[in-house]
Amino acid sequence: MTAEKLRLDPAERVPPKSGLLSATYAGFSGLAGRIETLDRAIADIGEAGDRAIDIAAQRMRKRLREFEPSVTMIGQVKAGKTSLVNAMIGWPGLLPADVNPWTSVVTSLHMDPRQTAVGNSARFRFFSEEEWGRLLERGGRVGELARRAGAEQEIEKVRQQLEEMREKSRRRLGRKFEMLLGQEHDYGYFDEELVQRYVCLGDDLDASPEDRQGRFADITKAADLHFGQPELPMKLCIRDTPGVNDTFMIREQITIHAIRESRICVVVLSAHQALSSVDMALIRLISNIKSREVVIFVNRIDELADPGREVPEIRDSIRATLQSHGGPAEAQIIFGSAFWANHALSGRYDGLKGASGEALLNWAQSEVSAENADPSVDSMIWSLSGLPALGKAIAERADSGPGAELEAKIARAARNLANGLSASRSVVSRGAEGASVTPIDPDRIGAEIDRIEAERLEELRSRLDAALDDFRGRAAGTHRTFLDRAVASLIQHLEKHGEKKVWIYEPSGLRLLLRSGYRVYARAASKIGEDVFYRTTSEICDLYLRAFSIPEKSFALEAPPVPAAPAPVLLGQTIALDLKGNWWTRWWRRRRSYASFAREFTDLIHAETLPVVQALETDHAAAYARGIEAALAEFLSGQRAVLMDLAERADLDAGELRAQIGGGQQRWDTLKSTLSVLAAFDNT
Repeated sequence: MTAEKLRLDPAERVPPKSGLLSATYAGFSGLAGRIETLDRAIADIGEAGDRAIDIAAQRMRKRLREFEPSVTMIGQVKAGKTSLVNAMIGWPGLLPADVNPWTSVVTSLHMDPRQTAVGNSARFRFFSEEEWGRLLERGGRVGELARRAGAEQEIEKVRQQLEEMREKSRRRLGRKFEMLLGQEHDYGYFDEELVQRYVCLGDDLDASPEDRQGRFADITKAADLHFGQPELPMKLCIRDTPGVNDTFMIREQITIHAIRESRICVVVLSAHQALSSVDMALIRLISNIKSREVVIFVNRIDELADPGREVPEIRDSIRATLQSHGGPAEAQIIFGSAFWANHALSGRYDGLKGASGEALLNWAQSEVSAENADPSVDSMIWSLSGLPALGKAIAERADSGPGAELEAKIARAARNLANGLSASRSVVSRGAEGASVTPIDPDRIGAEIDRIEAERLEELRSRLDAALDDFRGRAAGTHRTFLDRAVASLIQHLEKHGEKKVWIYEPSGLRLLLRSGYRVYARAASKIGEDVFYRTTSEICDLYLRAFSIPEKSFALEAPPVPAAPAPVLLGQTIALDLKGNWWTRWWRRRRSYASFAREFTDLIHAETLPVVQALETDHAAAYARGIEAALAEFLSGQRAVLMDLAERADLDAGELRAQIGGGQQRWDTLKSTLSVLAAFDNT
């Protein structure tokens, strides 16, 4: 098939065939299949054990069922990010694409292949009173920066914008305005109209209160939409974020939080804008994420005159910009068009006449050959839109990242549970045959577990706290060094150029050193976790062997995997020195002496950067340490259940044990088969 087939008259088109999303997300099938295999194996383990074992198995199965890889979408203004999201979920027009630029709503779209339309639901969360008050009283981050810098004009500009926003909100919501803060609205359905009421800032203030577009959008912080998508192999969440470049920097903080919730980030750029130093806010955010976890989608190639020729040039430009500004230069770059994708989904091609249609033909001639041609116009346009390539990239990252980590954690835990039951089988068999089985008293076993838990958790906590203290010291030293170097550079500038030439200093060095320090800490914390997890596992294994006279060669126990450290995304947030606008020039010109420059600059930047350092310590470093501790506590809890089950079985007399052997033979045979299945996950 050639590109010429695209010249079919739009009137001849029929509604598109299903399967476009199926092909796009087919890459999730392998992960979905392995999760299903694990789920069946764990169900067998639960059936073979007692109530405590079954409860532990049910917890694992629940975690598998709830697993939902998530993708955070960030991008330039007017890059067509929301239109792309609509295409990715197979619902053209669901999210409003043309919204007021300051809209601050993160919309999480939770797709579930097993859910029917009857189960669709929506939850909209509003800003808290504290968050709203901070915005109104301080003008958000921009207002705070302007006040520190003494930039009166910026403060007045922010104040006017806030007053206008507050007045519109009160006109929309009336007396309910304050009452709604901190609340949630839940619905057992959703449609385009409902979504627009919460996420799209409209100015139709004459419409009826209930139907008014964007009625709650001023105060809506997040939206969660749950719906069925049978063409997906497994659950998937796509988060549409508001961006990073709003007047008050609320969106930046919300977007940073959304990226932390996901392990995969798609950066949406416009083919007309590509990527330049103007987009430093975007580059700063993604520079703190592993290149492997970032995908760049260059949208709107339908507006290029000659995409076949221009796309390679745009790709080279993006690579060069990322390289020169410390971004993830190795990130995968995909080109496409959400405009084309939504037309393919709807089966309506009237909009593909003119320049867009010519661009489509041009791109098809560049990308389509007899070997890779799709069998239908719908499929061809869908493929040229870039959506299949994007879906494949997302699936690969979900499989090798959060998916692989889930498999490793659950598979090890399941093998440990199964090996414990296998040991139980050995104890039961020997007892039924009249062999002497004299286990440690159950109370003593419980006491032994308590001792191991207390000692190892204390060791882990103590070593992690020491590593955390070391990181805090290094971070504080990095902060002081940055301030000292910045002030020295400022004074040198003043001595050389005087006060009339504005001095510029980049905070990228501070970010780089903090990121490096955090990664050193994360590696140290992970190593501590591995060491303590191994020692704990050895002690628990020794308890099995001593308590039940189990042959050492017939029993194995694996340490749980150490959780992955969260990426330090908050290092990408804007700080005062990133803003090179008029307020900085005016701050500069208001100073009266070299000493005033140095003193006030130090105060300004110290107050601005200290919260970044503190948040890195608490929200990332300390949170990671607590996550490692929680993983060890969970492992110990599971082993306690298995050991106590063993103790109860070993305490039975020979007659009761023989009855268990006879009545549970099928379960034990199933368990042997399950152990064989779980062995296939050894390399996860």
